[in-house]
Amino acid sequence: MSAAGANEGWTAARSVAGKRNPWTIIAVISIATFMVVLDTSIANVALAHIAGSLSASYDEVTWVVTSFLIANAIIIPISGWLADVIGRKRYYMMSVALFTFSSVLCGMAPNLTVLVFARVLQGIGGGGLAPVEQSMMVDTFPPQKRGQAFAAYGMVVIGGPILGPSLGGWITDNYSWHWVFLINLPIGLLSLFLVNIYVNEPPELVKRTKKLLREGLSIDIVGFALVALFLGCLEVTLDRGQREDWFSSPMITAFAIVSAAALIVFIPWELSRKDPIVRIHLFGQRNFLIANIFMLLMGVIVFGTTQFIPQLLQEVLGYTATNAGLALTLGGLVTLLAMPVSGYLTGKLDPRYLIAFAILIQGIALWNMSGLDTSMSFDNAAMARLIQSIGLPFLFVPITAVAYVGIKPEENNQASALMNMSRNMGGTFGISFVQTMLARRAQVHQAQYVETLNPLNPNYVSGLQHVTHALMNQGLSQSAAAKAAVAEVYLSLQQQASMLSYVDVFHVLTVVVFASLPLVLLMRKAKKAPAGVAP
Repeated sequence: MSAAGANEGWTAARSVAGKRNPWTIIAVISIATFMVVLDTSIANVALAHIAGSLSASYDEVTWVVTSFLIANAIIIPISGWLADVIGRKRYYMMSVALFTFSSVLCGMAPNLTVLVFARVLQGIGGGGLAPVEQSMMVDTFPPQKRGQAFAAYGMVVIGGPILGPSLGGWITDNYSWHWVFLINLPIGLLSLFLVNIYVNEPPELVKRTKKLLREGLSIDIVGFALVALFLGCLEVTLDRGQREDWFSSPMITAFAIVSAAALIVFIPWELSRKDPIVRIHLFGQRNFLIANIFMLLMGVIVFGTTQFIPQLLQEVLGYTATNAGLALTLGGLVTLLAMPVSGYLTGKLDPRYLIAFAILIQGIALWNMSGLDTSMSFDNAAMARLIQSIGLPFLFVPITAVAYVGIKPEENNQASALMNMSRNMGGTFGISFVQTMLARRAQVHQAQYVETLNPLNPNYVSGLQHVTHALMNQGLSQSAAAKAAVAEVYLSLQQQASMLSYVDVFHVLTVVVFASLPLVLLMRKAKKAPAGVAP
């Protein structure tokens, strides 16, 4: 494979830094990403307050999250095409401006309808940022420096979810949910100001945009409609499926059918287009295909566990939201510390070794989590998350570094968009899978336990009598104590059944992670940059 063919034909002509230090670009473009990631996690914390303020049910107000995810899912895969057509810097600034404006609209929303509409605009604006930022970094940094660049960028991406829940809870409790969104105004304005000054539009990309427009732009309207239907309907299916009892709901069934049909038509349509809105042929590159599979897996692991570990601590063990969030904080800090190490090693070692190491760590961490029980302490929970967090940087950074092997420089925008789509869809799949499995397995374990709770079971009778006597010693009458004892035993049963359902999820994720390990052997090693290329 030639150096250019492996995306090692990097030239400074495509750099967005111009004559400035390229590391300043990381700081500048990370501001908007931090705003989007932070806002996503903050909004989840404020849902109950939003529901009360707007006189809506909690189920209705979850559309505040769903609408954002749908718009985000639709815009991400086409953001690369939009960046090519509009101009990368111009499109990026338009996205930041739209996200900032819609954030203000969210904060001032008088009712749920306006809020959901504003969140759709937020999703459209926020969806285009990460893909464009990553393509900027690929063009700005030569291959041997990309690991460190993505590590610095990853620290911001990881930092948002760490601070989000705590900051969101503090703002909501001490001020109001409106400020959860209004806080984005100064951040967005600062991002626009700095991007305008420090980020250049490379002449090579300007020429490409002008050429596309001069030759007559053929907008793939059918392709856009199909990808919107596929991803939008899939997002609704996965996000609302468990609430609506999946395919027993006509709505979920209809959305799933439309999504599947749109995908079946979309793939051959895009492959037959001269200038497709989504370059599906990129998946023909071995590294890119495997990297997307790993990104999908990373989304499942990161988003799935980030949501359901606090859920486990709160619902099963009775932790407060604050303490449940703190159990994740130590792991987040470890990830931040390990990210630069991952970036440095990615430039020194074969990235495939680092990916294999990261997958092994993830598998060990999930296996360790499967040994947790209802008697675990705060330290046990924090340590379990810490082990998992050690491996995350060694997954994110090397995958991103090797994904572009075989990708032409002019396809970086599209490649970045598809990588981000895979990660986001993995997160949606992960959360949906976890919640569905938790609900189903909890019912199974509860049914199994209930079968043994009958007067013919001497252990049950003895335990019930013990609890009854303990309650009578606290001043309850015999009849009241007997009823309270049954209720207490049943609550204990529910707690155990719920805990076992979490253990089941950990077991399945462990198997999935270890099963993906052989894919590393199929990846190609990135070639060294030519000696004449300066870093």
